[in-house]
Amino acid sequence: MIETIVIANQKGGVGKTTTAINIATALAAIEKRVLLIDMDPQANASTGLGVAKRQNILTSYDILVGRKTMHEVIQPTIIPSLSIVPSSVDLVGAEVELVHKDDRHKILKNALSVHRDHFDFVIIDCPPSMGLLTLNAMVAATSVIVPLQCEYYALEGLGYLLNSIQKIQKNFNPILQLFGIVLTMFDRRSSLCNQVAEDVRAHLKNKVFQSVIPRNVKVSEAPSHGKPVLVYDVNCLGSQAYMSLAKEILEKSKV
Repeated sequence: MIETIVIANQKGGVGKTTTAINIATALAAIEKRVLLIDMDPQANASTGLGVAKRQNILTSYDILVGRKTMHEVIQPTIIPSLSIVPSSVDLVGAEVELVHKDDRHKILKNALSVHRDHFDFVIIDCPPSMGLLTLNAMVAATSVIVPLQCEYYALEGLGYLLNSIQKIQKNFNPILQLFGIVLTMFDRRSSLCNQVAEDVRAHLKNKVFQSVIPRNVKVSEAPSHGKPVLVYDVNCLGSQAYMSLAKEILEKSKV
């Protein structure tokens, strides 16, 4: 069974897109067939994989409004075995344009259904909100990975997100599950980071990945070069952490 994983957090700046890019890259590096779908209007996952912003580029927006099929929009990346559905700023208006469309929450699921045999993993990067774009992603998905920065308000925001996932599971997608929480931007020298990590593990136990993504200069630099950190510097601490996370995902997944 294909694993379709949404990377989501309604809070920005938690390493969501970086996690999506590098999980996808790590899985592709072990020869899994991976599709990354960029559903964020900021298109950071697209530029982070070297997809240039051009006016005539086909994106996830074209799929949502019914202008193009998934097959027409998918394109290769610099990583063998990793394909992408890019994004663009046009997605900002998608929620308004689709408001009167029947089954608007199922558009991505329907578009993806004919391609499920072509990939082992589909990774979907979402905007930092719980609007129609994220709803489409979660309706199309089998599971959710939540990147969580270890800071004071982390648990409060996490509770809201987990509640939203449960509502989507109940009303739209009964197979949707929480795959896990990944702690990001972790600084072992910070007592607050360590305390938040302990609290999260105490509340969610085995739903928290053992792999922790550290604060790392190379992870921050890589997007400006249009590369995942695993390509930019495979030996840095950030790369090693994402490879460890991908190994955990493989062990827990159905693929």
